[in-house]
Amino acid sequence: MFALIQATGWPIWPLLAASVIAVALIIERSVSLRRAKIVPPGLLEKVLADLRQKGVSPEMINRVSAHSALGQVLGAGLRNVNSSREVMKEAIEEAGRAVAHELERFLTTLGTIASISPLMGLFGTIVGMIDIFASQSASGTNPQQLAQGISIALNTTGMGLVIAIPATIFWRHYRALIDGFVIEMEQQAIRLVEVVHGDRRS
Repeated sequence: MFALIQATGWPIWPLLAASVIAVALIIERSVSLRRAKIVPPGLLEKVLADLRQKGVSPEMINRVSAHSALGQVLGAGLRNVNSSREVMKEAIEEAGRAVAHELERFLTTLGTIASISPLMGLFGTIVGMIDIFASQSASGTNPQQLAQGISIALNTTGMGLVIAIPATIFWRHYRALIDGFVIEMEQQAIRLVEVVHGDRRS
């Protein structure tokens, strides 16, 4: 890696910074977007059981809301459990939008890195081509400058693609994962509304 940096020079530094940021975001999102942390199994059933046995209390609402992302959505519904169906659903939808926004945190940055990395690689290629043309003179070719230009052009192009490909894969994966979580939370929240308003038993 040190030899690559030394051979390429300054055009590779922005790519290295982008790669470090991309790896950090991928790791952070992998930890944050675990199913057990976002949509834990059995939470709705436990909430419904507590609701039937003890009713709604501020302590219960706070406990559910602090549990997970799904808990925040269900907690918004529980705060309006004595309101009409429309008010309860509206509260749940507002909480769902806030939760979805939180789940998408850093994805814009990751998607931006995936998009601009090939462009930064292309910029390095142009810098390398300038060096290649500059190595030509009336007295002949400067082999060292020619080799430097070729090295910059190839290394930055390759580095840009190496960063962009996994960043794009993970960005698309996280987008699909979040969409699935949002749909699942919406279904469970609708079930809570229907149970509370007597449209279904469980």
